[in-house]
Amino acid sequence: MNTPPLNRILFVEDDPDIQAVGQLALEAVGGFKVTTCSSGGEALTVAPTFAPDLILLDVMMPGMDGPETLRQLRTLAATRNTPVVFMTAKVQRHEVAQYLALGAVNVIAKPFDPMTLAATIREIWTTYYG
Repeated sequence: MNTPPLNRILFVEDDPDIQAVGQLALEAVGGFKVTTCSSGGEALTVAPTFAPDLILLDVMMPGMDGPETLRQLRTLAATRNTPVVFMTAKVQRHEVAQYLALGAVNVIAKPFDPMTLAATIREIWTTYYG
């Protein structure tokens, strides 16, 4: 199976500093087209029109958290099959297992290295479609 191109990433993160660093890392280092959202609700509105190849989703957000956002994204035709990668500081083995059981394809630990974030995302993408 040929790996589809990875160009468009929706980055859902409520912390403005992490959002800015992540977006810069993905765009400047990775060459991706990135749209950011500050909440799960915003992601549900933006995702269908942005049509991301991959969604990078914070776990802990006020209001609608990452797992609930993922559940809601799966109800939308446009994002039903879009791969989702969680980003979180909560990366104990049982926590990661829970995220994967919810349908995430992988988990990236925070804090992340901005210089390697794009490469990590590409590796996850290749492994997912490999």
